Amino acid sequence: MEKSAIRDQQSAIEIAPISHALHATVRVPGSKSLTNRALLVASLAEGTTTLTNALFSDDSRYFAGALQELGFDVRLDPDRAEMTVTGLGGRIPMQKAELFIGNAGTAARFLTALLTLGHGEFVLDGDARMRERPIGDLVATLEQLGATIVNRQSSIVNHQLICPPIQILASGLPGGSATVAGSVSSQFLSGLLMVSPYAQTPVELVVEGGLNSKPYVDMTLAVMTDFGVEVTRHGYEGFVIPSARYQPRATYPIESDASAASYFFATPAILGGKVRVENISRHSKQGDIAFLDILQQMGCTVNAGTDYIEVTGPTSLRGVDVDMRDISDTAQTLAAIAPFASSPTRLRGIGFIRAKETDRIGAVCAELARLGVDVQEHPDGLAIQPCASIRPACVHTYNDHRMAMAFALIGLRAPGVSIENPACVSKTFPDYFNVLEALR
Repeated sequence: MEKSAIRDQQSAIEIAPISHALHATVRVPGSKSLTNRALLVASLAEGTTTLTNALFSDDSRYFAGALQELGFDVRLDPDRAEMTVTGLGGRIPMQKAELFIGNAGTAARFLTALLTLGHGEFVLDGDARMRERPIGDLVATLEQLGATIVNRQSSIVNHQLICPPIQILASGLPGGSATVAGSVSSQFLSGLLMVSPYAQTPVELVVEGGLNSKPYVDMTLAVMTDFGVEVTRHGYEGFVIPSARYQPRATYPIESDASAASYFFATPAILGGKVRVENISRHSKQGDIAFLDILQQMGCTVNAGTDYIEVTGPTSLRGVDVDMRDISDTAQTLAAIAPFASSPTRLRGIGFIRAKETDRIGAVCAELARLGVDVQEHPDGLAIQPCASIRPACVHTYNDHRMAMAFALIGLRAPGVSIENPACVSKTFPDYFNVLEALR
């Protein structure tokens, strides 16, 4: 009998290789991106919405907990994967609150926008890494729309360098026209889009500097449409949001998370065989579903049904040269399987992920090198050479859930790989290592 996939080594987990071709079916949690968008929109609607297949992870719990602290009736049922939210038609019950959101970037951006609709004083803060993640471009846009936001790190005078903690002195959001930076995080634009129907006048947003992660904005607009609000758009350059009201949904189903699914889509690429992921389709609202296109370029076969996607491994895995600016959350997944390809792989267009949970480009390069992989770091990405023999090592994760999940894939193929601080996966996928074990 093959030994267990994981073995605790104090604060690390050792991943044992799988020596046979895969034939497995797995289910991953609900989408973080859809869960958080639906939580925000449902809290603004007038009435009760139940999210089904909702994600219960650190990030979504921080967001739901913040809504509860603001006085919303949010009922959580993790056993049924349901969140029930009673929205108040754009009203925020509390007039004073201090919210702590850990390192939940989505919660930070969405709550900053939401709080401007309230009436009172609100402080938003996070952990040490969150205090290094810039939010100033969002602050600048909200100020253009009439909000008052105080930088609590008084020594910072450059808007672009502002990070939490911040204080929102809210008296409703006046609205009007504003520019928004698109090159740091699409979450700035998404948060603005979702709260703008409740501004005192219609809102027009013009994107400056090009927009990264465009599919996430498409997802935001789709959720808004699902709750009854249509936005007039001019490509990804401009958006006009009318004064409107969201309508609650009795139930709102959340798709399985495409970013989380990417790790399981990738496993047959390096181990052979096939893996099916349930409750997700090629027609997903989530842009990261496009990671499948990269796997096909590398030689994998993709078979999609109405509610599942199945990936079959290639005869020989080919390297690729790809721009990943629109699906950057899957960059680490690709980096983890690239050493097993027969030719080099180049990842481009992702310089902005240096401001994520960690400097993801620098971290990936450091850990691939630790494993004996020849890798070159570039300002906007990295290049990875094929590696005939992975060096046994303990991979540092930098408290980044995607570092842990992606590099665990290498251990499924090469012996002697362990993952430091595996608990960091609780940020988005608490049960990750157990689902990984199910591949066996």
